Amino acid sequence: MIQPEAFRKMALSYPEVVEQDHWGNPSFRIKKKIFATLQPEEKTAVLKLNEFDRPIFWAIDSKMIFPVEGAWGKQGWTKVDLTKVKKEILIQAMNAAYCTVAPKKIAEKFRADI
Repeated sequence: MIQPEAFRKMALSYPEVVEQDHWGNPSFRIKKKIFATLQPEEKTAVLKLNEFDRPIFWAIDSKMIFPVEGAWGKQGWTKVDLTKVKKEILIQAMNAAYCTVAPKKIAEKFRADI
């Protein structure tokens, strides 16, 4: 299980990320664009994945990482059950979400550094 505070710490470790409130929950942003949100009481998070990464992560385990219902899921918003996700998978999915939203130069530098 990934504790909500560990998720927060992980999200804030990315370059230029800030935390802001989003409808009563923490959101993590780069250049004002959200790449992740956290629902601490539910022990879930939501990540923004691009059309290439979505099917890869959604195929891993539909009880652990799956599209948000409705139109948001069709846009790539992906729910993560923090009680079930493995840390390695969460790191890879969060890396993908960060690079999906980050400006091209920042994403390219990040990819080169990992």
